[in-house]
Amino acid sequence: MRVIAGKFRRRSLASLEGSATRPMLGRLRQTLFDVLQEEVEGRIFADLYAGTGAVGIEALSRGAERAVFVESSAAAADLIHRNLRALGAQGQAQVRVARVEEILAEVTADIYFLGPPYEAVREYQRTLEALGQRPSELVVAQHARTLELQADYGSLSRERVIRVGRSCLSLFHRPDGSSSD
Repeated sequence: MRVIAGKFRRRSLASLEGSATRPMLGRLRQTLFDVLQEEVEGRIFADLYAGTGAVGIEALSRGAERAVFVESSAAAADLIHRNLRALGAQGQAQVRVARVEEILAEVTADIYFLGPPYEAVREYQRTLEALGQRPSELVVAQHARTLELQADYGSLSRERVIRVGRSCLSLFHRPDGSSSD
């Protein structure tokens, strides 16, 4: 697995053996960042259910100011630390070892990306509902094509669904002027 573009372009990322983590395919990651192009630079990016950290690292590579990685697996969190050290990016990142639902209230970002295991359907509902109550500007959910997410979660409204193979990226924005208060 490699970083696709930006300052870490073509640098290799380590991944865990087996199917404990499901790294985002390069084609889907490329599509995500083609869509987010101008939105990432100078922003704080939260990679929830981070796995290998490839999505958050791609955001750093493309100019995100900081990235917060949330991962419940200690082995995966260690891998994220190793990948960040190999790139010299540990100063721009924070890795939190916890379940997303336990720590989400402590995570502040401009852009939230969530890609829980596809079979963890309840995680989507819980996380999107919680983010819909927060002042997040943009939330992107990676999910199976067979999972239909709601159009609205709190003050977040789905703007777009991008289908790539058996996966989808659903983009949620907070309408201008709305507040989570």
